[in-house]
Amino acid sequence: MSYVDGFVAAVPTANKAAYIEHARIAAGVFRAHGALEVVECWGDDVPEGTVTSFPMAVKCQPEETVVFSWIVWPSRAVRDTGLPKVMADPRLQPDTNPMPFDGKRMIFGGFDMVVQES
Repeated sequence: MSYVDGFVAAVPTANKAAYIEHARIAAGVFRAHGALEVVECWGDDVPEGTVTSFPMAVKCQPEETVVFSWIVWPSRAVRDTGLPKVMADPRLQPDTNPMPFDGKRMIFGGFDMVVQES
């Protein structure tokens, strides 16, 4: 089965257009280096929890919106080969395409896909 990298971040709501442009460029880079699919989702109904929640996890501030994203790779091996190339790609360097959010509060991880139904 495929391999998935998942991300949750808090993005300043005023930076929505900049985030979408950044994400479009990044999606092309990830696909060029082996990713099958890149999905970016802008929070619409993301409630604050009492014990845990997406907003709490990324320390979302009132002027920010939670985003939820994932990248599908054919396998962990393809991801492990492609990801360093993505990070080195000139199109994603901070001076060329700065992240329009605080990357230190982003949560991310890699996951083995165990069920996929369409």
